[in-house]
Amino acid sequence: MSVEAALARLRAAPVRAVGANQTAKAITRGQAVEAFVAADADRQVVGPVVTAAADRGIGLIEVDSMTALGRACGIAVGAAAAAVLIEDQAGPAPPTG
Repeated sequence: MSVEAALARLRAAPVRAVGANQTAKAITRGQAVEAFVAADADRQVVGPVVTAAADRGIGLIEVDSMTALGRACGIAVGAAAAAVLIEDQAGPAPPTG
């Protein structure tokens, strides 16, 4: 599986976690199906994500940069970590309108 294909899945995911804290929590809660970390992120920041993914048996994909991961998440800044979430376990939808 290529990193580009994995990033395409992240881009297309209807529900995702963005950021190291949010991603680690989602993995720990059993809401994540796939996790990503940026190669240029501080190891102390992404360490909990790596540990949680290993503990839960979640696939972990390393992306070249925080910038590339942020773009895949649809944000204008870099992201240290992200995850594709199970759609029905992502919690309540935000209010609309």
